[in-house]
Amino acid sequence: MSSTGSLCEQFSRIIGGVPGFAGGKCVSTINRNEIKATILGKRFRVTSSFSFESLNKKTGRALCLGRAAFLEKEVNKFIKVIRNQNIKVSSVHNEWLFDRPRLIYINIEAVDRPLDFARKVRKALVAASVGEGESTPKGGKSR
Repeated sequence: MSSTGSLCEQFSRIIGGVPGFAGGKCVSTINRNEIKATILGKRFRVTSSFSFESLNKKTGRALCLGRAAFLEKEVNKFIKVIRNQNIKVSSVHNEWLFDRPRLIYINIEAVDRPLDFARKVRKALVAASVGEGESTPKGGKSR
């Protein structure tokens, strides 16, 4: 296994997601199976994803990104912890007109060491009550 593959697995394990590669970058996906969401009355699977790319071998830093889905009551706690760890919140928005419950998406970005970023994200997810046992990785197993 490549060192990037191993790093991706560690990154994903810390976040609590399932590792994968899309477009040449490491992506960790978390399914929020505890949220029974619908759009236009049809079941919708809520996912969050976190990634890193453009890893600098000398500094160990990479472009680290996230797109996470939250219930309205979880948003402020997540943002507070993320911002306190010097991760930029680049957008807070809803994406769907007819979703139930209302979902809020938060995009985050940083240039950081991927495993440090993953630990910061995990800390914020736990603070927002999206912690162990609540986020279910793709594939259905809780971590």
